Amino acid sequence: MQPIIKRLGRQDYEKVWHEMQAFTQNRTEQTADEIWIVEHLPVYTLGLSGKREHLLNIEDIPVIETDRGGQVTYHAPGQLVVYLLLDIGRLKKGVRDIVTLLEYAMIDSLSQYGIKAIAKPEAPGVYVDGKKIGSVGLRVKRGCCYHGLSLNNNMDLTPFNHINTCGYPDLDVTQLSELNVNIETYELAVPVVHQILQTINQ
Repeated sequence: MQPIIKRLGRQDYEKVWHEMQAFTQNRTEQTADEIWIVEHLPVYTLGLSGKREHLLNIEDIPVIETDRGGQVTYHAPGQLVVYLLLDIGRLKKGVRDIVTLLEYAMIDSLSQYGIKAIAKPEAPGVYVDGKKIGSVGLRVKRGCCYHGLSLNNNMDLTPFNHINTCGYPDLDVTQLSELNVNIETYELAVPVVHQILQTINQ
């Protein structure tokens, strides 16, 4: 059974986060998995291991302490966000399997645009020439996961300068538009979700 794909458009982070929590809490063994495609309004999010000391000069951008894994990151329009709401027990997958799946969905998609990206086992996410272009964070409850990936496409990257991205003081970020790829974010979702679907039942 393939996951149901939902395009949510541009949404407030907190609203979608609480909807993911409710979906996961209320799902049963028969509930179909879902993949949500969304862009968020500007927001910093702190993961479960996030430390507020990594928020340097955030000005008037809101900060939400969320329940995904990982440190601090930034979301805004022009960044593709894909959330996986999966019964990983039913899929016989572990958390690391899903992280790897998300990383390689981004890597394979970027390669279609001529961009060579890599994953780093010691620092989850996707990197191009040492700069971070994609992030991964998950939460597992009752054998099911939610949250997912974010991939920088064509956004204002300036707010990343005001945090230690993912907890690393010297980590630079990049995006497709800086790498001479100019596409709409909804277009970028197509290969990313396709790659996820290709590997999810393997």
